[in-house]
Amino acid sequence: MYARLSSVLFPVAALLFVGAILWGYQEHQEKNAILIKAENQYQRAFHDLTNYMGRLQDELGQTLAVSSVSHGMQRKGLVKVWRLTSEAQNEINQLPLAMLPFNKAGNFLSRISDFAYGTSVRDLTKQPLTDDELKTMKSLYAKAADINQDLGKIQDAVMKDHLRWMDVEVAMAGKDEPYNNTIIDGFKAVDKKIASYPENDWGPSAMSTKRYRSVQMLSGQEVSADEVRKEALAFLGTTVHSGIGRNVHVTENGKNTDMPGYTVTVSGPNGENIQLDYTRKGGELLWYMNPRTVKTRKLDFAAARTRASQFLDSHGYKNMTPVTYDEYDHVSVFTFVGLRDNVKIYPDKVTVRVALDNGEAVGLQASDHVFAPRNLSVGKAKLTREQAQKALHPDFKVQNYSLAVIENEENKEVLCHEFTGSVNGNEYRIYINADSGLEESVEQIPKKTKALLK
Repeated sequence: MYARLSSVLFPVAALLFVGAILWGYQEHQEKNAILIKAENQYQRAFHDLTNYMGRLQDELGQTLAVSSVSHGMQRKGLVKVWRLTSEAQNEINQLPLAMLPFNKAGNFLSRISDFAYGTSVRDLTKQPLTDDELKTMKSLYAKAADINQDLGKIQDAVMKDHLRWMDVEVAMAGKDEPYNNTIIDGFKAVDKKIASYPENDWGPSAMSTKRYRSVQMLSGQEVSADEVRKEALAFLGTTVHSGIGRNVHVTENGKNTDMPGYTVTVSGPNGENIQLDYTRKGGELLWYMNPRTVKTRKLDFAAARTRASQFLDSHGYKNMTPVTYDEYDHVSVFTFVGLRDNVKIYPDKVTVRVALDNGEAVGLQASDHVFAPRNLSVGKAKLTREQAQKALHPDFKVQNYSLAVIENEENKEVLCHEFTGSVNGNEYRIYINADSGLEESVEQIPKKTKALLK
């Protein structure tokens, strides 16, 4: 009996054993294939990074080599520098360096990109490169050469010793430090060297391409967590939101940054967590979100717009006009901008979300309003509407017109003639500089926003 049973089970067990071996082998092969693919991607990204950095150095050198009056060649070179820094940043993001202190190198490339972009988009025939900007470019050229030398050493070591990037990932995933890896040590050395460089005078172009925001720009005294709690409840209104105020948590965040603030979490009547973000200085509301589900639509566009305007007016956001509109999941989204002497102030804007079941405001984004320039001078237009309109396409059919302050490519406020209309079957807003008569910006208007133009 046992002999018969074993004669049956033995082949079955043998088949299972062989199957397990084959399955394990297949799994091992698939795992190896994934690792090889990842390793190849890392190797490609690293070698592309060194290539882009080398070309970046060359472009900086070539741009410096041309005559100071060769504005076209200077602009072309700066555009290439901007593109190459973007490519280099993209390759860095594809390497397993997220856990390494390589942020100085990333910030350095970002500043070069901003500098190149800010100088290339302006008219160099009217605003040529200054002596300080040329000095900055010479400094960047020298630093790029220095960085490339170190990257070259890492590349030589990778190729000579057949170093693997997967080992970098494994080393960084471990809890023990310091890491013992040639690639990691090389990149840390590069980042440390960049951090030791003296700060460049990047000039107004690069500085203006990223609007710096800090609580130091705000007025008022620092507020306490208890004061913010009271402000949040007053904003929400306990009489409107039945049950609000029973469960309120205030969390301090950004303590050691340029933007210290508070996050207030309030339990809503249906168990949802309503959140509000405030600045610590001045107690300014930056953001509000009520994530409740809106299941039905009862309000039309006009009613929703009225509710949004009433909400802003009741919370102190005066003299604002809607400029864009969108709608999804039974929630309408309006963007309002400031209105001063019938001039739209686009840098001063807020976004309001209105639930279409009962007209309740369920969201507010107000950071642009909080940090908008308070002493902005609108000024007077040198060109009349009729003079500016001559710059439009002959087939452009004007539907609405107003004066507007917008931010140009360098994030500087400029007064423009805003023409809203249609051409080639689409709606557009075209902004003509009120001083020069040149087009500052053109934007296509989404179909849902058209309702605001009627």
